[in-house]
Amino acid sequence: MKEKSFFSILLNLPRLIFMRETRGVALVAIKQLGLVTIIKILFKTVTRTGFVKSIKCVFTFKLDDLLASMFVSMWDVFGDREAIITGEKRITYKELKDRVLRLANGLQALGLKPKDRFAELLFNGNEFFEALFAGSLIGCPMPFLNWHLKGDDLAGAINRASPKILIFDEEFYDDVVAIKDKLTTVKHYVMVGAKLKDDVILYEDLLSKSPNTMPKISMALALNPYSGGTTGAPKNVNYFDGFGYLISDTSEKPKTSLKEYLTLLVKQVSFTYWFGAHKIKDKKSANIRLLMPSPVYHAASIIGWTPLLLHGATGVAMRNFNAEELLKLIEKERIGWVFIVPTIIDRLLHLPDNVKNKYDLSSMKSLICGSAPASPELKEAANNFFKERGCKNDVFHEFYGSSETAVVTTLIPEDYEQNPKRLASVGKARCGELGIYNKEEARWCASNEQGYIFNRTMMTESLKYSGSPEKTKSVFEFVDGVRWFDDGLIGYLDEDGYVYLTGRVKEMIICGGVNIYPNEIERIINNHHEVVDVAVVRAPDVDLGECVAAVVQPKKGSTITKEDILDHCRKSGLHGFKIPKIVEFSAELPRHIDGKLVKRELEDKFWQGIERRG
Repeated sequence: MKEKSFFSILLNLPRLIFMRETRGVALVAIKQLGLVTIIKILFKTVTRTGFVKSIKCVFTFKLDDLLASMFVSMWDVFGDREAIITGEKRITYKELKDRVLRLANGLQALGLKPKDRFAELLFNGNEFFEALFAGSLIGCPMPFLNWHLKGDDLAGAINRASPKILIFDEEFYDDVVAIKDKLTTVKHYVMVGAKLKDDVILYEDLLSKSPNTMPKISMALALNPYSGGTTGAPKNVNYFDGFGYLISDTSEKPKTSLKEYLTLLVKQVSFTYWFGAHKIKDKKSANIRLLMPSPVYHAASIIGWTPLLLHGATGVAMRNFNAEELLKLIEKERIGWVFIVPTIIDRLLHLPDNVKNKYDLSSMKSLICGSAPASPELKEAANNFFKERGCKNDVFHEFYGSSETAVVTTLIPEDYEQNPKRLASVGKARCGELGIYNKEEARWCASNEQGYIFNRTMMTESLKYSGSPEKTKSVFEFVDGVRWFDDGLIGYLDEDGYVYLTGRVKEMIICGGVNIYPNEIERIINNHHEVVDVAVVRAPDVDLGECVAAVVQPKKGSTITKEDILDHCRKSGLHGFKIPKIVEFSAELPRHIDGKLVKRELEDKFWQGIERRG
């Protein structure tokens, strides 16, 4: 029997059905779509594909045509429901279907074949999702380019993915022209905008000249994000293999059994259940209405717009983030689901009272935070902020994961309502497997014992960095014959299985032979009432090798001094080498777009002309 076949899936069904995650995924689908709508979608799918062909697709497990028909049928059924809203532009599912089919045919006319890539350099908006869905229908991965990159950094990111077509917003025209001679694989440039430029195909022209019929189908989810690049060049990550293996013959087989792959797949997609998608339904539009304030190119933001992909949600895209505009859109568009980073919460909290109190935020149900550490105090403040503006229940949800793993853990309100101490955790490993490993002694750590965080998810079992086979190999460790992804983080599990992150290996400070992790020091300094943020980094020390340096961002108008910081650290329980030897102040700390501190930039200043570790 072939490993991936109708009968092999059938054999695994009884086991999968008894998983809570499976029942949760089904519950979300039923609550969001409804049984009548599900039946309509299935009927249209079979009608569009043909009854005999549909049966053949199932029994031969060649699902490309069937799944493509299902997505298009879903858009048919949703019809005039709003799909994507960007400013004054409101695209319905009927319009989305027409535009996706035209783009898919247009891309094929430009020469794209299954497994060829086309990259996007687009702001948040309907064009991003049209390209994503079009690429999925024709089996072409779409690298998500970071539009903050310029020059050689942008050229390098594009070349690592080897796309044949680049779709970009006209605001990036000059950036693209500046690196055009350095791009080794791009043959066609498609620009979103109205001004015709040399050697560029206008996006809307491509759509208008292409038919809105079904293209030649080779279904594979086109998800192809990059790692954050905070510790090096962004690496292109192959989500299309992890998510696509079950439905597409163009996706590579994961490095695990079908049984385990199916388990990890169900666990991964269950994040919609853990984040309460089954509890959210707008009274007017009868669906989830979600907001996208962070750049959609970032891997973590996929959590924010998955209901748009699977459940007929209405997505409201913010082209550029603005704290008050976010509140305004929550009220105006009745937003119930949003992915944010801790920096966004901080910006909301620091708005003037007369601005914060103007808006009714009672529609919010799931405020999903990730991508960077959030303190327990910030999490509690987020809940209070929304409760004071109309929400009846706690809204803060969190996940730990990375571009390589996708979601691993989830922290949900029930966790910390039962035990407030869990606010310091990132939840339980509900969407993957996680263990704490002692590398020096080659054993798994006991509860509350600190060690290296190892993960296994659907994504890690297929992980491959484009153009970096050695890097791919280097991030895995084998324990008792099982392959684990080493995320470069340090942490521990408590007695109940909650995960606590305590540091990053590359940020570890070795002071006089003592290992010091910045997280604890940062948390304590951040608790000072005159501090907005802090970054703790390594600095050279003649006697000790390295020492603790704290770069503090004080509140505007603050007169806080180094001695104030040191005194606060001592009173809060820090001692010895953990007390910062260097304290500096900065009006604004450098941050990556996903909210993570760019510590390397701060650390470089201390190490100029000195050789350092890592």
